[in-house]
Amino acid sequence: METGVTVVGSGQVSTAPDVLRVSLSVEHVAPDVAAAVAQVAERTDAVIAALRGQGLEADDINTTTVNVYQEYREPGTAAAFRGSHQLTVTTKDLTGFGTLLNAAVDAAGNSLGLQSLQFDVQDKSALLTRARELAFRQAQEKGTELAHLAGYSLGSVTAISETYSHAPIREVAMAGAAKAFDAAAINITPGDHSVEVSLEVHFSWA
Repeated sequence: METGVTVVGSGQVSTAPDVLRVSLSVEHVAPDVAAAVAQVAERTDAVIAALRGQGLEADDINTTTVNVYQEYREPGTAAAFRGSHQLTVTTKDLTGFGTLLNAAVDAAGNSLGLQSLQFDVQDKSALLTRARELAFRQAQEKGTELAHLAGYSLGSVTAISETYSHAPIREVAMAGAAKAFDAAAINITPGDHSVEVSLEVHFSWA
């Protein structure tokens, strides 16, 4: 049986976000599948063109989901099919949300839905490195304290396992027709983005 002590240390680091991700949907209802698909594709293309006109690159706009399904209708009423595309828009202009939304609304009108927006950090590698350092330092301090209480001296590390989590900035769900929103009235303020690393460390006795 392996002797020693196993402890868990955690480290959390926060920083200002540098990217904004906006989730938009484009939907259209038509009496048949072909019309629903064609119309939603046309309106999605218009939204993409409008966003590109605001300076976004093609890589900044991605299709995340495509759906076509028959809507439930009361018996005896005509069939209807809903087509939808969901787009994720990424921008480093953290204050330009209103301009992007207005451009998309102008292109698609009430067919546009605003699903959510989220501030994030694009490259988390430096944050993770610092969080690991803090987590290991805490684990070492705990191990030293427990070894002293048990009458031992702390030895070498024999095993480490890591878990990682991050808290995106203000992921705000805003599902609904974008036309119903006044973009200028939506107050979005970036806070801090946090990453947390937990390390389970096993130390042998010296």
